[in-house]
Amino acid sequence: MNKNNSNNQINTDEEDFLALYEKSFEGIESYRPGQMVETTILSFSKDTIFLQLNGKSEGLLDLEELTDKNGGHTLKVGDTIKVFFLQAKDGELLFTTRIKGDQAGGAMIEQAFQNQIPVEGLVEKEVKGGYEVKIGDTRAFCPFSQMGQRRSENPSEFVGKHLSFMITEYKESGRNILVSNRVIHEEARKETLQDLKKTLLEGQVVKGVIQSIQDFGAFVDLGGVQALLPVSEIGRSRIEDIRKVLTVGQEIEGVLLKIDWKTEKLTLSMKSLLSDPWDQAARKYPEGSKHMGKVVRLTDFGAFVTLESGLDGLIHISELRGNTKFSNTEITLKLGQTLSVQIAGIDSANKRISLKPAPSAEEEALNSKYLDTSADNDTYNPFAALLKKK
Repeated sequence: MNKNNSNNQINTDEEDFLALYEKSFEGIESYRPGQMVETTILSFSKDTIFLQLNGKSEGLLDLEELTDKNGGHTLKVGDTIKVFFLQAKDGELLFTTRIKGDQAGGAMIEQAFQNQIPVEGLVEKEVKGGYEVKIGDTRAFCPFSQMGQRRSENPSEFVGKHLSFMITEYKESGRNILVSNRVIHEEARKETLQDLKKTLLEGQVVKGVIQSIQDFGAFVDLGGVQALLPVSEIGRSRIEDIRKVLTVGQEIEGVLLKIDWKTEKLTLSMKSLLSDPWDQAARKYPEGSKHMGKVVRLTDFGAFVTLESGLDGLIHISELRGNTKFSNTEITLKLGQTLSVQIAGIDSANKRISLKPAPSAEEEALNSKYLDTSADNDTYNPFAALLKKK
């Protein structure tokens, strides 16, 4: 091989290498530090998430960023996530969901502010009006009003914790930085609401945890959104004290009666999961039958007596006064009193039951005696005749 041929071969090899190198980067989009990218998950390794990028390239994300305190996660291949470009290192494109303390140099913090990238900071101590937060080697201030989902009754609970923040102000070349932890919670809540809008439907049976209790009902967490459980929707029977029925932290199951996403108002019902006692009321409580009941409400026009949960009847005041031709004895009832009642009438369509106090065993025996006597005696007995009419 002569010298010219040797030089030509070297040039050809270099050109082929450069062409191959350039071809390997065809279709790879260039990213600037802090740029937000919405992408999908391609696969997982032990500690890395591989992300789909434009062209032939893949992005890498530290799996630890999206795992909970127990090391678990709910991500799967094909899920869409938002990440921020961090840097290109050893031919790999590295992304993050937040800038961690060891990455938070002055330039990176400014990028985080300009591109609204979350940063991780250590809440070092309480100061006047808020907290001093250390982000890498930089100090920032977080007002009390911007820490947590809501204002805490114990502000010191955040001190010593590593939390995510959004930089809301960046002044004097980084010497004056204002951050907010609440913005992070609000963004996460918006994403949660978007997911819940796709899964929660009116009429759906859901499970939730009671967060707080008021006289008018309970607020129930449904995994990111609260629903109101009105006191009237807890059960079939009337509830006088809701706190005797429900407790904070209790898991309950109910039906979503109404959803209004514009106002974020959801209404829940436990009662809807219970069978309606009125469906079988006419069969179980025929006219003339006797039952035990409990006095649950006293009014000017009578007393309401519960026969079973969700099934109340009314003893009219006229039945309590006993002002008949042959009796003027008034019957006095008390709340919580148990007594024997007789079904005077039932209207299942309008959900009404008329009751009257059932006669005692002695009264029934006396009635029976007079009826039997009248049957064997031709002498007219007006009291027995009256009893026969009854």
